[in-house]
Amino acid sequence: MRMMMFVSFPVEPFNAAVRDGSAGAKTKKILDQLKPEAAYFMADRNGRRCGVLIVDMAETSQIPSLAEPWFLTFNAAVEFFPVMLPQDLAAAGLERLGKQWA
Repeated sequence: MRMMMFVSFPVEPFNAAVRDGSAGAKTKKILDQLKPEAAYFMADRNGRRCGVLIVDMAETSQIPSLAEPWFLTFNAAVEFFPVMLPQDLAAAGLERLGKQWA
């Protein structure tokens, strides 16, 4: 199942990695292991550093292998949200559901 991972980095642990020059290498190591379909980094609505990754999860037992690198490396918070492509939404049967529940 395609999942969006929202990774929120606490300010000081990530600042320390930036200061010592390891932030880029640590992030690359995690991304190389996770192999996300897409990865975007930005500031969240509260001005904190965050990342949004799209990953494919075959089963929920993969959650630790996806989240622990962020927890252990940056003391980050991680959230998972199932997401769909437009073709997934088209195959969801919204028309049928609309008639069933209208």
